[in-house]
Amino acid sequence: MADQPQSRTAGLEDPLAKLSQLAQKPSPQGGAERILPPVHLWNPPFCGDIGLKISRDGTWSLNNSPIRRPELVRLFASILRLDKEGYRLVTPVEMVSIAVEDAPFVAVEMQIANGPCGQELSFRTLQDDWVRADADHRLSFETGPSGGLKPYLMVRNGLRALLSRALMLDLVKLGEIRTLEGKGIFGIASAGEFFAMAPADQIGAHDE
Repeated sequence: MADQPQSRTAGLEDPLAKLSQLAQKPSPQGGAERILPPVHLWNPPFCGDIGLKISRDGTWSLNNSPIRRPELVRLFASILRLDKEGYRLVTPVEMVSIAVEDAPFVAVEMQIANGPCGQELSFRTLQDDWVRADADHRLSFETGPSGGLKPYLMVRNGLRALLSRALMLDLVKLGEIRTLEGKGIFGIASAGEFFAMAPADQIGAHDE
């Protein structure tokens, strides 16, 4: 009886300590490689809201207090899942909700390489994960409240990263115009894929 209310009403450190302990169970494969837990296979009971949130700038917080330990945020990011009910942190034995203002990840660095299909763009998130933009990790662009474009990268299993403004400017410089269905489209090429950003006549104002 004592275990159930603790998952909802424990103090500031206890929920984090408990989740951290549950998430850090060693992989049966061992080794130093970063292996993401199979959260898609887990179906633990839902334990409610403990006050976790990811802000638009990528800051993780508990009850409006930022989580200052990067290794803890990195660990929690590895057990993040998007369900039809919303974002969840999932361990083998319990699951809690987490509020996300925009996207759960933020990309802050880009590398450019030449691959078999030409230009390849890879992006680093705040959790130091590198993701290459390709057929499985697509770039997409949405119109923001102010009318500007917001760039996103699919990281994994429905979880996206919002690219920083600086990266958006870099993408515009790397962009090219291609004809798709008889129309000029401005977009970005990576790993053999072309990710449409906007009609070519709408992007001209960004060119310098």
